[in-house]
Amino acid sequence: MRTRSPQSIALIAGLASMAIGFVSSAGAQDQVTTPDAKRLSTAVFAGGCFWCVESDFDKVDGVVSTISGYTGGRIDNPTYKQVSHEDTGHYEAVKVTYDPDKVSYEELVHYYFRHVDPTDADGQFCDRGESYRTAVFVSGDTERDIAEAEAADAAEALGQPVVTSIADAATFWPAETYHQDYYKKNPLKYRYYRSACGRDARVKSLWGAEAAGH
Repeated sequence: MRTRSPQSIALIAGLASMAIGFVSSAGAQDQVTTPDAKRLSTAVFAGGCFWCVESDFDKVDGVVSTISGYTGGRIDNPTYKQVSHEDTGHYEAVKVTYDPDKVSYEELVHYYFRHVDPTDADGQFCDRGESYRTAVFVSGDTERDIAEAEAADAAEALGQPVVTSIADAATFWPAETYHQDYYKKNPLKYRYYRSACGRDARVKSLWGAEAAGH
């Protein structure tokens, strides 16, 4: 069973219940369309709460869009309730669409490691359970080599083992509509959750100045 801590449950319960316009996008694998799509690339990262991962990557110059979703698990069309409370094998994750002429995959992975706690094997911050663990989902040997090199670099920088999984990319299932851009649609609730969950405090304690850009 995937669970949040009592603190996290209290924070989240009221937030999700106030969400409106719920529309399931289950089964879709990529909702991003742009006039210049042939120039764009995608990367998928799991780093605990996908609201926060989305917010962090939207700050990166060269990132075109982000989508919260689920990946790496055993069932099709997963829902938030299933992923957070059942044994689905899925991670909360974010698909990042970016312009490789402006930011490289290597730069994105480097940034990712410095905005999570890659030493935590049981979740992230106040969110506990397998669906909240860290992972980089790679497409092909080149991405795997880059991700593994960045993981090794992070371990050396921290002087601690890095437990972040480097996994083969799998079907990415976009999350429910109310999760998308949550930090923009509900800024006060989002900021309260992020602060109370201790995400930024922990990342800063690990990474210091390298954690800038939250």
